[in-house]
Amino acid sequence: MSVMSEHTLSEVPTRKDELPPDLLALRTSNAEKGVNIIAQTPSRPYSYREDETVYDRFTPGRKRLITAIVSFAGLGINLASLLVLSALPEVAAAFNTSGTVINFTNALFLLMMGIGVLFWGPLSQVYGRKWIFVISTVLFCAFSLATAVSPNLPAFFIFRSITAFAGTSFLIVGSACLSDIYRPTERGTALGWFLGGTLIGPALGPFIGGVIVTYSTWKSLFWFQGALGGAAMVLAVAFLPETSHGKWSEELEGMTTKEKIGQIWEWANPFRVISLFRYPKILIVGVAASSVLWNMQVLLTPVRYVINPRFHLTSPLQSGFFFLAPGAGYLVGTFFGGRYADYTVKKWIAKRGRRIPEDRLRSAFIALGVVIPATTIIYGWAIDKAKGGIPLPVICMFLQGVAQMVCFPCLNSYCLDVFRERAAEVMAGNYFIRYTFAAIGTAVVLPGIQGIGVGWFSTVSALFVAISSAAVCGIVIFGTRQKNMEEKSERA
Repeated sequence: MSVMSEHTLSEVPTRKDELPPDLLALRTSNAEKGVNIIAQTPSRPYSYREDETVYDRFTPGRKRLITAIVSFAGLGINLASLLVLSALPEVAAAFNTSGTVINFTNALFLLMMGIGVLFWGPLSQVYGRKWIFVISTVLFCAFSLATAVSPNLPAFFIFRSITAFAGTSFLIVGSACLSDIYRPTERGTALGWFLGGTLIGPALGPFIGGVIVTYSTWKSLFWFQGALGGAAMVLAVAFLPETSHGKWSEELEGMTTKEKIGQIWEWANPFRVISLFRYPKILIVGVAASSVLWNMQVLLTPVRYVINPRFHLTSPLQSGFFFLAPGAGYLVGTFFGGRYADYTVKKWIAKRGRRIPEDRLRSAFIALGVVIPATTIIYGWAIDKAKGGIPLPVICMFLQGVAQMVCFPCLNSYCLDVFRERAAEVMAGNYFIRYTFAAIGTAVVLPGIQGIGVGWFSTVSALFVAISSAAVCGIVIFGTRQKNMEEKSERA
C-alpha cells in the first residue's frame, strides 16, 4: 500500500506554502496544467478551506436546523433498512416465498446503500450538497411508494434496491453538510446528534413495523416510509441551504462540452472513493466501523427468529419491543458519545499544545475494545443456553446501543479530520465498506445461527470487533510515535 504524506493524516498544515509536494500538486489549477489534462482535485486557494470564518456563515440556530433536517432524513433511510424485519413472515407469505428469501432483500438493501455512496459523495462535491440531497429525497419517496404496490417478488427486490441507492445519499451528504458548518472541535458533537438520529432508525424500524403489521398490512410499512421521504423532501427544499465551501463544477468554466464531461467523470468517478482505501489508516478505520455495523445487523436481524422461540412470543409487536432496548441505548449515547470524542480532542490539545487527529480515536478504546465484544458474547450465550431471562439480553442490547454511539461519532469525525478537502468522498468510502460488511452479515446471520448456534456466531462477531479495536489502537500509537519522531528531528 502506498503511504500518504503524514501532513494529510496527521497535523494538516494551515498555509498553502506548508503543503507537501503531493498535495500541492493536487492544487494545481486547470489553467496551469492545460485544459486537456484533468486535475485530480479542483483548484481552490488553500485558505478557502482552512479559513476559520467559513464555519461562521450560519448562526447556531441555523446550524441546529441543518443538523435536524439531515438527521431526520438519515433516520428515514436507516429505519427503512430494517422496517421489514418484524414483517418477514407476512411479506414472505404475500409473495409465496420464505422469510430467508425476504431477508436477502434486506442484505441487498444494505449492499445497494454501500454502492450508492460511491456516487452521491462525489456528486455532492461537484454540484453542491442541497440539490443532490433534494434529488435523493424525491427518488427515495417515489420508490418507497412503488415498493408498496410491487406486483411480484422481482419488482419488490428492484424497488427496494433503488430506494436504498437513493436514501444512502442522506448519510453521506448529511455528514458532509455537518463537516462544512462545524469546526473540528465541534464536529464530534454534531455528528453524535446526527448519528443518534440515524442509528435510532434501525432500532425503531422493527418496532414500528411490528405495530403497523399487527394492526394493518405489510404494504403500510412502505406507505409510511414514503411519507417520511416526502417530509424530508419538503424540509430540504424549504430550509436546507447550500453548505459546501465551493462547488467543483465552478472549475468547468471555459471548457468545451467534451472536456466538461471528462472532468465531471474524473470527479464523480466512484473509483475515486475506493482509491482512498490505499491509505492504511482510512482502511483500518473503515473496517472498524464495519465491525460495529456488522455487529448491529447480526444483533437485530434474527430477533424474531431467536427471541420469539426463546421467550415464547407470538406476535410481531411483542418481538418489536426488544428493538427498543438498543434504540434507548442510541438515544442515551447521543447525549455524550460525540461530546466525549470532542472532549478527548480538547484534552490532548491541552496536554501537548496541538491537535493530532488520531487523538480522537482514543475515545473509542473502551467501547470498541471491551463493551461491544463483551455484551455480544453475553447476549449470544444467554440466548443459546436459555440463561438470565428477558432482562439480560435487554441490558446487553441497551449497552450495545450506548457503546456504538460512542464509536461512530469518533470514527466518522476522524475520517473528516484527516481528509477535510474530500469530506464527502472519505465518508462515502467509509459507508461503502461498512454497508458491504453489513450486507454480508445480514445475509449470513440466519444460516450461520442455524449452523453453529447463536452463541458461537456471537463469539465470532465479538472477535471481529475486538481485532478491529486493536488495529485502531495501533493507528493511535503509530501516529503519536511518528509525530514525536518528527518533532525530535526538527529540534535536532
